[in-house]
Amino acid sequence: MSVEYPDEPVDGFPAPPRTITDGEGREIELRQADSDTEALVEMYLSFDSEDRAQGIPPTREPDIRDWLDAVMTAEELNIIAWHEDSAVGHVMLVGDDEGAYELAIFVLQPYQGASIGTALVETALGGAAEEGIECVWLSVERWNKPAVNLYEKIGFEAWENERFERMMSLRLA
Repeated sequence: MSVEYPDEPVDGFPAPPRTITDGEGREIELRQADSDTEALVEMYLSFDSEDRAQGIPPTREPDIRDWLDAVMTAEELNIIAWHEDSAVGHVMLVGDDEGAYELAIFVLQPYQGASIGTALVETALGGAAEEGIECVWLSVERWNKPAVNLYEKIGFEAWENERFERMMSLRLA
């Protein structure tokens, strides 16, 4: 698969750590993951099955742990949204063989629709820009209009429309 990136870069994203007030008035802290695997395991165990896409996140605890071991490395960028002491959202940028990064985001059902997803993606892109990452891509199921709208609002552009998933990409300044 050859990813196409827009010519014009997008910039101005805030970097982690930062705190936001979500649409429900909750204070949400966004920070780069450290040794937060247990909090993420708890989050993914309570993840609604309807919010799983393309087979992720996994459903069983051993599979969740294996998946997190693969994506929570020093080479990848992981930002977690915290409400009080609980992980309520997670965005990751995982490197590919082309030197670009694939974005994936997950927000617990009770926290969806409150601008946490937007803040997570923007914060991850700000952190990525600080680390010199230039190209980010993602795939999203076509029917997932809230996610497609979020990505378009942030600056992602569609480049592949012939598949079940919509392929989108963004170039960072």
